[in-house]
Order: sequence, then C-alpha cells, then structure tokens
Amino acid sequence: MLHLSEVLIQEHDLTSFTELVAIIQKRAREGEMFFQMDIKPPFGDTPDNWEERLESAFTSAR
Repeated sequence: MLHLSEVLIQEHDLTSFTELVAIIQKRAREGEMFFQMDIKPPFGDTPDNWEERLESAFTSAR
C-alpha cells in the first residue's frame, strides 16, 4: 500500500502539488495497487480538493 506520508518522505525534494501528482501517477504505473492519504500535502499550491485530485491521478494512471 502506498501511503502519502511515505511518498513525501521519500520524495523530499518535491516543491509543489503538481510535482506530487506526477509522482503519484508514476507510482501507480509502477504497480502500486492501493493508495492511502494519511496526511495533507504541505505545498502552497495544494488545492481544497486535494484528496479528489490525488485519487483521480492514482486511479487514472493505472
């Protein structure tokens, strides 16, 4: 299972929500089956609907 907190720790050089979306899509294409959003992304450009956007990025990339 892919946890958002783990992604943020592993990809500590991310600077924006847009970059995070790309990483989530990449991880989904690499075979991750489940995605848990256990923390809010700390970026200034994180939208109000961030959970929906990340879920959509994850499911559409597979």
